[in-house]
Amino acid sequence: MSIVGGDLDVAGGARFPFGSEEDPRGDRKFLTLPGLVDYAVREYGQDIAVVDGLDDPDHTARLTFAELGDAVAEAARGFIALGVERGDRVALWAPNCVEWIVAALGITSVGGVVVTLNTRFKGSEAAYIIMNAQAKVLCTVEGFLGANYPAQLVGQDLGPLSTIVMLKGTATELPTGVTSVTWHDVLASGAGVDDAVLVAARAAVQPSDMADIIFTSGTTGKPKGVVTSHAQTLRTFATWANIVGLRHGDRYLIVNPFFHTFGYKSGLLASLMSGATMYPVAVFDVALVSRYLVQERISVLPGPPTLFQSLLSGENPKTTMASLRLVVTGAALVPVELVTELQGGIGVETVLTAYGLTESTGVVTMCRQGDAPEVIAKTSGRAIPDVEVRIVGKDNVELPRGEAGEVVLRGYNVLLEYFANPAATQETIDAEGFLHTGDIAVMDEAGNINITDRLKDMYVVGGFNAYPAEIEATLRQHEGIAQVAVIGVPDTRMGEVGCVYVVAVSTPSEELGREILGYASVNLANYKVPRYLVFIDALPLNASGKVLKRELRDQFAAGTDPVVTK
Repeated sequence: MSIVGGDLDVAGGARFPFGSEEDPRGDRKFLTLPGLVDYAVREYGQDIAVVDGLDDPDHTARLTFAELGDAVAEAARGFIALGVERGDRVALWAPNCVEWIVAALGITSVGGVVVTLNTRFKGSEAAYIIMNAQAKVLCTVEGFLGANYPAQLVGQDLGPLSTIVMLKGTATELPTGVTSVTWHDVLASGAGVDDAVLVAARAAVQPSDMADIIFTSGTTGKPKGVVTSHAQTLRTFATWANIVGLRHGDRYLIVNPFFHTFGYKSGLLASLMSGATMYPVAVFDVALVSRYLVQERISVLPGPPTLFQSLLSGENPKTTMASLRLVVTGAALVPVELVTELQGGIGVETVLTAYGLTESTGVVTMCRQGDAPEVIAKTSGRAIPDVEVRIVGKDNVELPRGEAGEVVLRGYNVLLEYFANPAATQETIDAEGFLHTGDIAVMDEAGNINITDRLKDMYVVGGFNAYPAEIEATLRQHEGIAQVAVIGVPDTRMGEVGCVYVVAVSTPSEELGREILGYASVNLANYKVPRYLVFIDALPLNASGKVLKRELRDQFAAGTDPVVTK
């Protein structure tokens, strides 16, 4: 029997109006991101909206919601002056910061479509997304983690990209045919845009318009652009905010990166809905985050289990985490001990887990306040309201409770399409409108699901999704590799890391192994680079020639001795 999510299961019921056509006063529609900005300014005007740059007291930014609204309007004018029109794609390749927030809201305010880029990407990875999204503008920074993003794009196929906007720093090297402009100059150019032009651009944005394209990899190894609308995004994360109990006045440390749905939508957008103060963090550093928790009395901290394990293993965790009242985690195995320690040992009021994927606008199931620690740790909760979740077998027939099968779902949160990829869209969404996730789970009698495996073999490295097919496709280009397979293996600190099994073209050696991992480091984001490398005479295959990765996992668990460890 399928489960359709019903009530929010929160005390006091829904508090945010974004799931309906009008707010309680009936005077404004809130199904677009510009409408969300208006709502936040009106409801929370003089409260602090965002605090950025705490590690540099001379350059710390503290903006009220009213000031943020003004900054977003200024950015919107700048994008209009830059030539961004409704439906144009604008890529963002930058860490969590106030400039990212203002740029994203400015882009969507004029009908532009945000395309997010992972800050760990190498040039070829970023270029693939820029080109496939047909982005005409890229907003980026120079110097983050020592990376020169514009320089990495030199020599890459960038499609129609014509302008790079430097949110911070200046571009020292540029791809051929691409011009660069500073964020200051973009904002200055917007001063000449008439009020009527801005008002018309904002009014033209429709709830069904594309709001963003967030790329995710699949079994083919080629990233696919997930398209979601303004209305989908707002309804989904109003639900999320209601269920977790996000409150006006919460101090929300956003460690999850904005380039991911978790950071952007459950962080930035949910905070605008609820009136929570955002504290964007560019890089997770235990010492820095611990200082923020104490100094700013942070009350909300979502993140992967590894984040909380790191904090709990630090000095005086009870003092460091004393102000926390809400923790939301998931994306990996969650030990029951972690939940009980956060609740009982630290005194966190609410600890919840959830499950989602980019194709579901980020959320499918959630635990609810009051669930037992075992439910929170061992399941990902039950369907959110008005979303139908089923567990099906290979024949797409629904399975009885307690039997493992694929998670499929149907509802308002299912992606509109994979951008410019109708074949992939048709393959993922069946004739009945069910999204096939590729994840294996068991559903209990209460409707809670326990993810037990992944058809797509994805694994999670410290909260980042790693897709073996994508990594394998890159490694196959190395001349020393005849065949390759990548699996995720357990890791105490990161949750999971990659292990690559290699059939070598010639005699395997430690030198060759280190060369292969070095090649991976140059061509892949750091979290995608396998931690271990094992040479193997032949990969285990089934009758149809597919690699039996379960056998590789069993071999590793049995004590495989890697030739090379990163």
